[in-house]
Amino acid sequence: MPSSVRSPLLAPAAVLCVALSLSMGWGVRGNWGHEYGAMIPGALAALAACLLSGREDWRRRAAHFAFFGALGWSFGGSMSYGIVLGYTRSDSTPDVFYGFAMVFLIGFLWGAVGGAGVGLPAVLDRDRLTEFYPPLLTAFTAWAAWDYLIAPIAFPQGLPESWNWYDTDWLGVLILIVAVLAYVSVKRRLSPASSLILQMAAGWWLGFLILVVVFGLRMTPPRSDNWAGCLGMVLAMLWYFHRNKLKVLVWASLATAFFAGFGFAFGQSIQASGPASGIVTNWWSIMEQTFGFTSGVGTAVVMGLLATRLPRFEPDQGGRAWTGPFAFGFVTLVITYINISKNVSKAWLPNKVIPESIYGLSPQWWFNVAYACLAAVVIALILRHQRQPLALVPATDLGRGQAFYLLFLWWILIGNLSRVLPFHPHRLVTEGTIHVNACIATLLLLFVARERDVVGESPQPDYRAWTWRTVAIGCACAVIAISLFAVLSLVFVDGPPPGARFRFVTEAVPTQ
Repeated sequence: MPSSVRSPLLAPAAVLCVALSLSMGWGVRGNWGHEYGAMIPGALAALAACLLSGREDWRRRAAHFAFFGALGWSFGGSMSYGIVLGYTRSDSTPDVFYGFAMVFLIGFLWGAVGGAGVGLPAVLDRDRLTEFYPPLLTAFTAWAAWDYLIAPIAFPQGLPESWNWYDTDWLGVLILIVAVLAYVSVKRRLSPASSLILQMAAGWWLGFLILVVVFGLRMTPPRSDNWAGCLGMVLAMLWYFHRNKLKVLVWASLATAFFAGFGFAFGQSIQASGPASGIVTNWWSIMEQTFGFTSGVGTAVVMGLLATRLPRFEPDQGGRAWTGPFAFGFVTLVITYINISKNVSKAWLPNKVIPESIYGLSPQWWFNVAYACLAAVVIALILRHQRQPLALVPATDLGRGQAFYLLFLWWILIGNLSRVLPFHPHRLVTEGTIHVNACIATLLLLFVARERDVVGESPQPDYRAWTWRTVAIGCACAVIAISLFAVLSLVFVDGPPPGARFRFVTEAVPTQ
């Protein structure tokens, strides 16, 4: 076997496929928003990277890649950035520079956890990887119980205003800690997975309490200050990886983070300066899709470099065999439902696409019943396939992964398209572009990924040296990019346009 070999994932077509996957997911996420929406690009990009890597051991873990990719990229969805983007559109020099710096930071934090999520299935053996599922499932159950049972009964009029602590997700993080601690107490063992989850949650609290509560540092007042919690969470995660000799994940996280930070700032530069061209279009969506595309390039490059350097896994056997089917069901059923179900109240009813009542029952009730029927069929098929393979399911890991990707992609895209009915011409730059990109990604995934791809192993690098080099180059590029984008925005902005925000001045600064 050669001492050095290039991963198929670093081929331009493969990089494009992963980039389009994150870009499409981010364009769709713009319609649904928040953490749940951010799961979509994470799952798509992780799946694409896995399938195009040329590594059969990774392809056997396609469902795990999708699951952890979705979770990793979801965390950043809690951060508010609307006001920060408004700063970049002002004609105040300090506000514009501050805005782009904070946009870079938000993208950086988003990509840091996203990169770690995509990297986990590539680095951890089966036991260490699958031990995340029980505590996470416990946390999911606790969140669902609070949202659908406890909170509606205890607070029928909504949570008290006093609970709105800087508009952050402090309650959700607290529920997570309680749920995982309860799981640990029952198992009487603190596993490495539970330890990482609890340390990240503790890091969130430390970041929020120290930066916001103690020092009063607020990025986007009066909006959410989840950014501080996310910063603490990322630092805690990196420290955990460092102490547990997972330096490869430190590098993967930071490398992806710098790509994402640049991508968010670059996308916002296009949105801030684009209107000066006189073209009237949905510049916001262009910003989102640009952010996704650049982050996808980073994901492909990082995973491509690791594909030839990480050791091979033996065929996964042993305990927790249920985790693979669970991951598949979570991505295809849970992620699709929690996003598409928003169409009823957020789009269909306001746009009068459906009546307010159907035979005396709410449209949401009918939607839930229809989805429950669909979920029952999918779950039955999953269980049946575990006992005796279904003829419909491809026989190879690559074929099953490709079918999984295409099922999830087009399921989400159809759900997204139904959200924007009745369709207006200005949606072409969003849904139209996403549709074309989906067609391209479909062809690339099926044409580029080959069953006979063989990836050799390169020597193990010094990931600590890689990390320091990445940080040095990334910081230098960040300073240059922030300065360049800020100057371009100041040059092209002729007076503060609608949506401009000011923090360091009270009114617009006259342009020269």
